[in-house]
Amino acid sequence: MGRIFCILTGYLCGSFLTAELVAQERIGKSAFEIGTGNPGMANLAEQGGVGCAFRVLAGDVGKTLLACLLCRYVCGAELGTLAAAYAGLGCILGHDYPFWHWFHGGKGVACNAAALILIWPMGGLFSCLIGLTAVLLTGYLPLGAVLIPAAFILPAFLEYGPELGFLTVIMTFIMLRQHAPGLRNMILGTEKKVDLPGMLR
Repeated sequence: MGRIFCILTGYLCGSFLTAELVAQERIGKSAFEIGTGNPGMANLAEQGGVGCAFRVLAGDVGKTLLACLLCRYVCGAELGTLAAAYAGLGCILGHDYPFWHWFHGGKGVACNAAALILIWPMGGLFSCLIGLTAVLLTGYLPLGAVLIPAAFILPAFLEYGPELGFLTVIMTFIMLRQHAPGLRNMILGTEKKVDLPGMLR
């Protein structure tokens, strides 16, 4: 029951799409109606600037933090670190497949990164650094997005055992599914590159 509670709690928190709120407030349109139509940080950065992107990032990290901390408080005695892991997985699912928008949402990169850091700070930061480095070197956001959870798999298995490792595999498959078009475009040479340092200047 504890695992189900954590997934459902995470899902409800994750289904609150910060980008939708920011887009409505700052641009006057739904996030689904601007740019790529993706309710995420990258789309809001292109359409509304760095300020909008940071607001979306703060909201996505905040809802993941809320879900993980609440589940650690309620189910920590039973599940330990796994409470945050199941909550993080639920938050990713809620963000990517919100029930109120016919299960069409964002791509979950910020939620994924935040969840991994909250599950295991050292391993999560290492994984995020791997993903960030890939984007800085190649300019491809889909590559970095998939590498973040993928880099966490082996350390999770070694440090915490098969259950957390398996949850990380699920997170990686979700990222692969969400970013499959971008990865395919990378192979075809048609994927748009991003200049992260330039966006921050």
